[in-house]
Amino acid sequence: MAKATTAKAPKKVKKAAKKLKAAGKAAPRIKKKGGARKAAGSAADALWKLVDHPLMAELLAVGAGAAVAALAEDGLSGKKKASSKAVKAAGSAAAAAIGARLISEFTDVKKSSKTSSRSKPAKA
Repeated sequence: MAKATTAKAPKKVKKAAKKLKAAGKAAPRIKKKGGARKAAGSAADALWKLVDHPLMAELLAVGAGAAVAALAEDGLSGKKKASSKAVKAAGSAAAAAIGARLISEFTDVKKSSKTSSRSKPAKA
């Protein structure tokens, strides 16, 4: 059986309220289609430029070599705990190798900058 509907009171419309709402609305926003893509594209380009740098390639090679060496030392077993510990040790070894390489690179740059500043005569 269908339910009987009750009569509802008609809604009162306030004309003054409508005028205020219309006056308070801002102009519709225009969406820019290419803005987000350009920012993402420039970030990706910057990342690729960073990866193409010879120092970054060398750091990745040093880290990967240290990780493989650490995994080879521990050996791979079928046990989950042993393999997770080996992976953590490999990550630590990679981070240590990359850090040592960066430190040596910075000390070389500092040494060369000190020698070049000493060899330049003072300006009068």
